[in-house]
Amino acid sequence: MARRFGVKGALRVGFLEGATYPDGTSVATIAAIQNFGAPAKGIPPRPFFSDMVASKSPGWPDAVGRILQANGGDGAAALELMGQGIAGQLQDAITDGAYAPNSPVTDLLKYRFPMGGQTFKDVLDARRDVANGESAPAGKPLIHTGNLQNSVDYEVGE
Repeated sequence: MARRFGVKGALRVGFLEGATYPDGTSVATIAAIQNFGAPAKGIPPRPFFSDMVASKSPGWPDAVGRILQANGGDGAAALELMGQGIAGQLQDAITDGAYAPNSPVTDLLKYRFPMGGQTFKDVLDARRDVANGESAPAGKPLIHTGNLQNSVDYEVGE
């Protein structure tokens, strides 16, 4: 449908260049690790991005078509609206997904450092404390400071 209307441009949705955590770590890097997992580091896959694309992308062509028909064929506006919509779908996937639970160490760190900022020593302390029976309420995977979810963005380009 977009080609029929002569829509030119490209839409990128996700974790764009420049999105970082306060310590400078790339949000895209952390998102990829969370999505695909890092078994050697004990991080299970939580395929929020992959699952969202698999489940939502079949409806995107029809959505573009409806938007183009509704706005008189304005391709730039259609891409802008699609960017907003897909970014919202990705944010919802982070919030609403049923993914592998956090480890007890992660839950304890989230409890102790609700805004992040823990050090490697803090991680070691949490590991020791969990081994000694300390625990914290189970937290939601992918949700801690909100930086991952708040870093979802889109851009329309050439």
